[in-house]
Amino acid sequence: MSTIDPSQNPSQQRRILGILVVSAVLIWIDSTVLGIALERLADPVDGLGATPGQLQWAVGIYSLLFATALFLAGALGDRYGHRTVLMIGLLVFGGASAWAAWATDPVGLILARATMGLGGALIMPTSMAIIGWTFPPERRAGAIAIWSSSAGLGVAVGPVLGGLLIDHFWWGSVFTINLPIVAFGVIGAALVLPNPRSPQRRRLDPIGLGLSTLGLLGLSYGLIEGGHQGGWDRWQVWASIGAGLLLLAGFLFSEWREHQPSFDPRLFRNRRFSAGNFALSAVFLTLTGQSFYLAFYLQGARGMTALHAGLMSLPSAMGVMLGSPLGARLAARLGVAKVSGTAILTLAACFAANLLYDVNTSLVLIGVVGGLAGLAIGMTVAPTTAAVMATLPMDRIGAGSAVNNALRQVGSVLGVAVLGTVVSSTYQHRIAPALAGLPNRDAIGTSAETTRHAAAVLHRPDLVQTANDTFVHAMHVAAVVAAGFVLTGAIVLALAFRTARPSQSAAAGPAEREPAGIG
Repeated sequence: MSTIDPSQNPSQQRRILGILVVSAVLIWIDSTVLGIALERLADPVDGLGATPGQLQWAVGIYSLLFATALFLAGALGDRYGHRTVLMIGLLVFGGASAWAAWATDPVGLILARATMGLGGALIMPTSMAIIGWTFPPERRAGAIAIWSSSAGLGVAVGPVLGGLLIDHFWWGSVFTINLPIVAFGVIGAALVLPNPRSPQRRRLDPIGLGLSTLGLLGLSYGLIEGGHQGGWDRWQVWASIGAGLLLLAGFLFSEWREHQPSFDPRLFRNRRFSAGNFALSAVFLTLTGQSFYLAFYLQGARGMTALHAGLMSLPSAMGVMLGSPLGARLAARLGVAKVSGTAILTLAACFAANLLYDVNTSLVLIGVVGGLAGLAIGMTVAPTTAAVMATLPMDRIGAGSAVNNALRQVGSVLGVAVLGTVVSSTYQHRIAPALAGLPNRDAIGTSAETTRHAAAVLHRPDLVQTANDTFVHAMHVAAVVAAGFVLTGAIVLALAFRTARPSQSAAAGPAEREPAGIG
């Protein structure tokens, strides 16, 4: 890829990179800050009284729109200029943030979060494209590394800043963080960023966008609603899941037939590409799902303030930042199968350690487990992503990167849908006997938050302890499910990336050989 201006001086390139880093930090802060607000949003007095299913949608719909609109953003940038699309994304994100901050009901919040996901999707790929057009090859890798490091900053700052705001203001204040960042990003983009366009414009693919979005919506609706509103035996639940799977199959079929598809399913014929993406999707699925239920554990069952709960996320964020470069260096020496495979096994052990958690567990233990989990995630994502991309020829790197990013977001969508539903359905089933004889017992047993609120109204302090113990049990069940997902991912990754014997390497095609140093 050629740069837009080879003579551009380094100081101008630094200013361009600074604006792009600010835009990326915005997305990463928002991807973590909502978790701090979940407990307050569920409160029927100080929040919106949102049900577990509504909160799952508020978290998952962001990733869903983000995943399905990624390909549209790249195509729009090729046609109309990447700076133009990035600025539109920032404005959409800012407007939706204000909508979310002052939403008056859960439905409004969910719609605002969906719009934020769309805005985020317009920002991410266009930022990467501007880096590619601006920086010469010898400086491009370093620029991408700095831009990617914004993830660690956003993940670390988001929960702490969000907790500080919630403890002193209303729940919607967590979304007002975005407004000054958006203003800075828009002004900086207008003044500093170039507006490159590709001479080879990709098609917009509205059919693929519609099929993938509706398919994921149907699948997510069935999974989320199956754990609520009457259980899994309703035809609406299974019809939604079936329709979602059918639409996703139609999406894959339509993309397979395209000469230049937005999402290229042919790439999955490479077993290492498939295995690596499966493992990464499993990691993001469990990470997002765990973040969902830990928010209720820390603030609900343990009664921590939002700020203290946000501080508990710091060990994990620090672990990710340390693990990413460490994993890359070790994988270059020992191979992905050993490094990432061991890291994912460690992550599974961390999920299993959640079985030790109760309402009185030492915060030091929780912090150590969180830090170890973050280290494992960093040592998995960085080397596995590099290894997956290295299995592809140079002319397929762009398509592979798009598929890789989309599958991470899909994993996040399904993580909230699957693990959130496990927690909700387990809680509702186990709490039911304790609520026998109470008025509106079905409504009271919807979630731990509604049970604790009813306990205060009915002057039944014993129900608070029952609700907390029941939630912890439901969290344990979800942790076992999460451990099973990542354990499967570790096995698949290790089998696909195990070092091939010389005879195997000689017989393999170029896409199947282990890249040098990845082994």
